[in-house]
Amino acid sequence: MNEIDIRVKKRAGRITLQRPDALNAMTYDMCTAIEQALLLWRENDTIDLIVIDALGDRAFCAGGDIAELYDTGKAGNFKFGQRFWADEYRLNALISNYPKPYVALMQGFTMGGGVGISCHGSHRIVGESSQIAMPECGIGLVPDVGGSDILARAPGHIGAYLGLTAQRMGPSDAIYVGFADNFITQNNWAKLTMELEQTGDIAILQSYYQDPPVGRLKSQIDSINKFFDTPILADIATSLIDDDSDFAQQALHAMHQNSPLSMACALHIIEHLRVSSGGLHEALNWEYRFTARSMEFGDFIEGIRAAIIDKDRKPDWKHTITGVPADAIGRMLAPFGKNELQLQGE
Repeated sequence: MNEIDIRVKKRAGRITLQRPDALNAMTYDMCTAIEQALLLWRENDTIDLIVIDALGDRAFCAGGDIAELYDTGKAGNFKFGQRFWADEYRLNALISNYPKPYVALMQGFTMGGGVGISCHGSHRIVGESSQIAMPECGIGLVPDVGGSDILARAPGHIGAYLGLTAQRMGPSDAIYVGFADNFITQNNWAKLTMELEQTGDIAILQSYYQDPPVGRLKSQIDSINKFFDTPILADIATSLIDDDSDFAQQALHAMHQNSPLSMACALHIIEHLRVSSGGLHEALNWEYRFTARSMEFGDFIEGIRAAIIDKDRKPDWKHTITGVPADAIGRMLAPFGKNELQLQGE
């Protein structure tokens, strides 16, 4: 089975991820294949809309395939990762600005790179199994693929909370935060897809929309705002340490799994985007500054070792949760000059 199936079905451009045993993790070749198809279909007047989905019940796409990134970075080759992230981010921008309806059907896990190929589309559909998250800080990255832009626009300080704790959003919470638009029960997805293919009429979606199950984030927003209303990681950590509530201790436990450097930089990016309202392109630029340096100067290699390679879940991070120096943040997020991210071709 090919890892991705790209084809035209009547009035629809169709993309199906086909790596269910790997939770449909996206490889570099899958990324470039999607981009090539979207550029081709953009100029094809016989294609009215795009539908992207995935095989299997467990995941739409649980992230990028990081094995090759680890192997090349461990060998001291940082160029492959920089090219991977640059090309992936260009695809995210292309999807965001796509002139035709782009329908993403997100069952199960949608995380990291999976967010990038779905949550910037025009019609983002979740079902009862959907679990969306940005867990990048756990492997020494920051919420990327444009996810920082969505987090920055979330209600209150929910974006900082989700970026630092990697909490998963069910369908209702994903809609509330801004990662999805509408809920449709998954037993209707096959029929819906067939109708979209046959007619090319995006208005068909309206008749399928339903109310999602009740979420939890709305009820937690006061607690979230209480602890996550500062862009300084040490201040958030200290306030959580000093509070014995279940919410505070659960958030602190989640944050202790993650790279302090990544969390501190994620906070800086999210807060900057909250103030600047620079949109997706600015978010991708900031994210790239970090990811392009993450192998050489960050915690990425160690994060992957602990989570994926040795699986000991005991990463030796460069800093403590209350001890990330400002100059370390500055080095990871400094402008690249002539090597800044280029998003031409979108």
